[in-house]
Amino acid sequence: MDTTATKTILHKAGTRGHANHGWLDSYHTFSFASYYNPERHNFGVLRVLNDDRVDPGMGFGTHRHDNMEIISIPLEGDLEHKDSMGNTTVIRKGDIQAMSAGTGIFHSEYNKNSDKLTKFLQIWVIPKQQNVTPRYDQVTLNENDRHNKLQQVLSPNAEDEGVWIHQDAWFHLGTFDKDFTTDYQIKKEGNGIYAFILKGDFTIGGVTLNERDGLGMTNTDSITITANSEGAEILLMEVPM
Repeated sequence: MDTTATKTILHKAGTRGHANHGWLDSYHTFSFASYYNPERHNFGVLRVLNDDRVDPGMGFGTHRHDNMEIISIPLEGDLEHKDSMGNTTVIRKGDIQAMSAGTGIFHSEYNKNSDKLTKFLQIWVIPKQQNVTPRYDQVTLNENDRHNKLQQVLSPNAEDEGVWIHQDAWFHLGTFDKDFTTDYQIKKEGNGIYAFILKGDFTIGGVTLNERDGLGMTNTDSITITANSEGAEILLMEVPM
């Protein structure tokens, strides 16, 4: 593939949609709820990337989803999950949660702590098949395994590291020392990759990125990532376009 024709789209942190409901403070990379931007509706099958803060003792009451792959990545604190499949679990930093809503599920999410915030990413991916049987998946990963390397946290394959979803997508998390450089190879031809900066500063493909910036790249088979600050953290999401 001719990587000289790589296309990029930059979403600076300050340009995201924002909704502060008091107990919930949410930043939307893509159109969501009352935030609508026709130029920021999705990146391929990556439909929602919400950066949420939930106050102590608060949360999302029982609500319905269908035909969506829903991924939650806790960044701070923890979140209690209950759903119509009978699951009651708690997800904490280091965990990855995935739900295939399929034909329909109801769930709730609460920060049951009385004294600390919960911060997490809520990500929606459009599935490659409709009306699958709903399912729940949660794993705890060793965060040390992402020091100066990209740790796979999601894939299409149940036997691989991390959670799996009904889509040809791969997510990786990495925490890097300053000036550390690594490459990421696209796993499926035609996929794009969306990088979201969780902490610190990076350079990707000549573009400088700061905390909570997002960069989408298409028509490429690899990208080079350099951390520009100590302990910089990144989430890479490879998705079909």
